[in-house]
Amino acid sequence: MDDDFTVKTEGTNADIDLSDMLVELRILLPGAQLLTAFLITLPFNSGFGQIIQFEKIVFMVTFFCSISSLILFTGPAIQHRLMRPLLDRQRFKNSATRQMVAGTICLTLALVLSANLVMSEVFGQRMGITVAVTMATFIGAMWWIWPIYARRRLSHHATSTKRIL
Repeated sequence: MDDDFTVKTEGTNADIDLSDMLVELRILLPGAQLLTAFLITLPFNSGFGQIIQFEKIVFMVTFFCSISSLILFTGPAIQHRLMRPLLDRQRFKNSATRQMVAGTICLTLALVLSANLVMSEVFGQRMGITVAVTMATFIGAMWWIWPIYARRRLSHHATSTKRIL
């Protein structure tokens, strides 16, 4: 049986891209699942009712972002299964990529806000905000800025190399 995510030696770039995307989603999904599981248990802890209103709002937004990341990360796999056989691989890959990026944005927000929530509870609101800003900077640099910079640099290098030849 032909699987659209299987990389074949004679396959197209779309085949390889779909396979790479599946591997990337397999890396992201457990983190989003673990964070969501953690967040699901919080309201059932005895001290949750005593957190301040701001922390409850942070929790609500964090939970929403975490659940949204799960939906967006699992969307391509479910859509792939329901749309088989894929008639337009490139369009599907583009749609799945947009969902994956949106899911990563949601996961970024959920991680930053959960850092705020935990640190605010342990060390106070000022420390929670400080840690959240630090995490936002770190995630922003590693997940967003560095890959875009590296891609542009490689693209510029490839263009310069072509001019020399």
